[in-house]
Amino acid sequence: MTASVSKLSNGMTVVTDEMAHLQSASVGVWVNAGSRHEALPDNGISHMLEHMAFKGTERRSARAIVEEIEAVGGHLNAHTTHEATAYYVRLLKDDVPLGADILADILQFSTFEPEEVEREQGVIVQEIGQAADTPDDLVFDLLLEASFPEQPLGRSILGTPESVKSFDGTRLKSYMTSKYAGPQLVLAGAGAVEHAALQDMGESLFKALPNAVPAVAERAQFRATEGREEKDLEQVHLTLGFEGVDYADPDYYTAQVFSSILGGGMSSRLFQEVREKRGLCYSVYSFNWSFDDTGLFGVYAGTAEEDVAELVPVVAAELNRLAQDASEDEAARARTQLKAGMLMGLESSASRVEQLARQQMIFGRPLSVEEITERVDAVDAEALRRFAARITGSKPAIAAVGPLSTLESYDRIAARFA
Repeated sequence: MTASVSKLSNGMTVVTDEMAHLQSASVGVWVNAGSRHEALPDNGISHMLEHMAFKGTERRSARAIVEEIEAVGGHLNAHTTHEATAYYVRLLKDDVPLGADILADILQFSTFEPEEVEREQGVIVQEIGQAADTPDDLVFDLLLEASFPEQPLGRSILGTPESVKSFDGTRLKSYMTSKYAGPQLVLAGAGAVEHAALQDMGESLFKALPNAVPAVAERAQFRATEGREEKDLEQVHLTLGFEGVDYADPDYYTAQVFSSILGGGMSSRLFQEVREKRGLCYSVYSFNWSFDDTGLFGVYAGTAEEDVAELVPVVAAELNRLAQDASEDEAARARTQLKAGMLMGLESSASRVEQLARQQMIFGRPLSVEEITERVDAVDAEALRRFAARITGSKPAIAAVGPLSTLESYDRIAARFA
């Protein structure tokens, strides 16, 4: 598979990967603006704008948008992250022009009718309430807040009920105008889509984009604090977070291999030691999140109140031990897992278009399979030991939700690493 890249006259990037054996295509627009680009009063506006994009344009009602897509068997969706917002469709190859037209319509001509805004405010407030009632979601919001306190990156993507209720059509339109400029957008397609055809569609359909100033995010600073929320639950949901790596860091792929070894599957150290040997929890895993200028490496576990006192020292011991004895056999196994996952993902046009767009936004170009494979293969046991020492050499951020009476103090937990 070979990606093609070009620029439109409005500065928008078009990137495609034609998968000739497919009869369907995934096409979308990725915007270089997410929750970390928001000022405090606007917390949650990127996410609300994503919702409102499907609620009617100058030529289509909310119902017409979904009926046109579903009439051809297609699927339309969107999502918001801390650094980007994405709008995408999956449909048969002959219907790609329809999908592109709808995407262009909602991103340039949404009307933000007052009754639709009010209705969607209620929906999002319900979504915020659902997240607050879901401890294994809530604990990650608390972790980001504890890692990046009083910073946009530490705020919830959803916003707060108060901020969401403050948005009106004028605010939404102003935000879209300020962020959704051609140079900030990537039009991506994968599957049964031709690059020249998609480029022509983009040139003709996205003429009304504003000439806005590129979004600039406040630089994030990792600060290890803690967030605890006592709740009457059956389990303690616990996360530990360390300052990780940004996308440009030389250890970017090392962090991914390391995470696979520590807590990436049933053969991982945490799964084997915490669940299989000791039976301390049902769910335990590590995660590696990279951002434009920082990162967060961490561990999640859900355990019974009476087991949390044993769990924390075991997790700390496994992390510290990797700094001493990461092996070449483990490195080889984790490298293979990562490469297999990457190659399997390339078989899906939806996964491929997401990868294409994200790479274009992050690195300024799509990365070839060969280049990624080479970088993954360069991660050896020495690199893993170095990375382990790097992250555990400072205090972690800690977040926990549930019955917390037996959870150690922050200082005692942090002392297990620093």
